[in-house]
Amino acid sequence: MTIDWIAFTPWSAIIGGVLIGVAASLLALFNGRIAGISGIISQLLHFKSAPKEHLPWRILFLLGLISSGWIYQLFFQLPVITPSNSIATLMIAGLLVGVGTRLGSGCTSGHGVCGLGRLSTRSLIATISFMTAGFVACYLFLHSGLI
Repeated sequence: MTIDWIAFTPWSAIIGGVLIGVAASLLALFNGRIAGISGIISQLLHFKSAPKEHLPWRILFLLGLISSGWIYQLFFQLPVITPSNSIATLMIAGLLVGVGTRLGSGCTSGHGVCGLGRLSTRSLIATISFMTAGFVACYLFLHSGLI
């Protein structure tokens, strides 16, 4: 593996990571809630059974997530992304990710960022599991000729 040093931009990744950590910490500190995106969306989709006082912050949290890309592009140029797979393949992949978050009782943000920050054993096992599955999938698809 080689690194394209010209395209290597560690500062944006570091700043993004710090912002995610700060946002997750503030949500936990002021609301006592975990910044797990799948849980936030799930509660919005089941709004009839969710506590009504949680609705505003969940909507604002998701609006912040969605609008952050638009705000970023006001100051910096967004990278050009060209999908190498069909829309059907991407939709199936998204569906599998959604099923995985339900089976794993949370997503990467809930387990990887918040759960590990709380020293949760369950989150450690979940994070190791999905990172291992990701490494294996990348290796198989990139080195076995499946793509």
